[in-house]
Amino acid sequence: MNKMSQGLHIGQSQTLTMTPQLQQAIKLLQLSNIELAEYVESEIEKNPLLEKDERDQGQDTADGGADGREDQGSEEAKARDEIAEAFDSGNFSDGSDFDPGASMASIGSGGSLKFEDPEESFENRMEAPKTLREHLSDQLHMACEDPRDRMIGALLIDRIDEAGYMRDDHTDLADRLGCSLERVERLLSVLKGFDPTGVFAANLPECLALQLEERGQLDAPMKRLLEHLELLGNRDFTALSDICGVNETYLSDMIAEIKALNPKPAADFDHLVVQTAIPDILMKRLPKTLGGGWRVELNHETLPKVLINQDYYTQVAGSAVQKKDKDYLTSQINSANWLIKALDQRAQTILKTAASIVEQQDAFFNYGIEFLKPLTLKDIAEEIGMHESTVSRVTTNKYIGTPRGIFELKYFFSTALVSADGTAHSAESVKARIKSLIDAEDPKKILSDDRIVSILKDEGIDLARRTVAKYRESLHIGSSVQRRKAKKNLA
Repeated sequence: MNKMSQGLHIGQSQTLTMTPQLQQAIKLLQLSNIELAEYVESEIEKNPLLEKDERDQGQDTADGGADGREDQGSEEAKARDEIAEAFDSGNFSDGSDFDPGASMASIGSGGSLKFEDPEESFENRMEAPKTLREHLSDQLHMACEDPRDRMIGALLIDRIDEAGYMRDDHTDLADRLGCSLERVERLLSVLKGFDPTGVFAANLPECLALQLEERGQLDAPMKRLLEHLELLGNRDFTALSDICGVNETYLSDMIAEIKALNPKPAADFDHLVVQTAIPDILMKRLPKTLGGGWRVELNHETLPKVLINQDYYTQVAGSAVQKKDKDYLTSQINSANWLIKALDQRAQTILKTAASIVEQQDAFFNYGIEFLKPLTLKDIAEEIGMHESTVSRVTTNKYIGTPRGIFELKYFFSTALVSADGTAHSAESVKARIKSLIDAEDPKKILSDDRIVSILKDEGIDLARRTVAKYRESLHIGSSVQRRKAKKNLA
């Protein structure tokens, strides 16, 4: 029979405790540049000792520190200064390198002083071009006298997309606007008569129908063709001829009439284009005189700059008498110091990770996507001496501006396809090779998936037929039968 007893035992164990500051540092690491700016703004509002740093700050590279502090007397520092001086002077910049804002280089604080550019000519600067909303609003005031109709019409104008379509359900619109469905449909019928013709259409067939009706070309065969635009997309002209009840010559004329239309009636108006991806890291090629390779630096335009107002802290600390006031100041100064250190550590980690990725994918930047190497988070983690989870957080929602465009850092990680001889190929590079083979194929000799497998095998890439088909479909490329039919119709 087991007996229960009580006793004291001494033992040692190790546990990892996630302090609130450590959790916050991890959170900062995975924030995008926009989210980080919002977080810093909220911290400045809460902490009176923090303020924005409006001073110009030096640029950081993969060789230098994020805070720009370095030993000016060392040889390494001198070399960095020489590279930075040449870089900033633009002596070795070429047109292929990523250069944000280069198109605005000729414009000063008061605008361009030259009028050679047609867009900057005097006659084009006399009046700013109207936006689509302004253009439609002017027509609305001419077409409707009822103030309520004008108000609802203005709200409907705000609901169309950049192509000029009204995608919303009419019943939902009526519920949102607080009016009857009949009133919404009546106003939409008026708005569909506005210039440019085709605006407020619910879909592409209706948009084309409005334009054809204005031209007097919307007959019965054309209506049937608009109902089967998917056949036109597949270039199945024989089926279209049967459905429309016309011969191929008449069908060719109908297709020519459709090609003369504008599928995006609002495209001729200026739209505010928002750049959704702002690079956190920039890279440029170094000249051979400076050793060649790539220069990697943080994009300081995206980094929030904060500092501690020491004068204010000294002034307030000198007048603080009560213990609660001193405790509050101590808490705030510690929080401010931690934030600045955390931002610096975040910047250093991102820079170190990006520099390692650039080094690993040098062939991609020099020669293109077909030379993209297989790369995993573990490879970079071992290279920079960090954990895989840290690299994963660093590469999420972080972008790098390169001579080949802007890429998310995660783009450079892809699985390896190992050939029989042990050679590893990136999945993305294999996709690019499949696309290049199909783009270059002879219209009279369309490549089947089996043939592509054979070609890739001769190049040292062993793939199953189903893998080639999966990659082809992911690239939105049709089968050999579909491509043969499409290219035959084009011919």
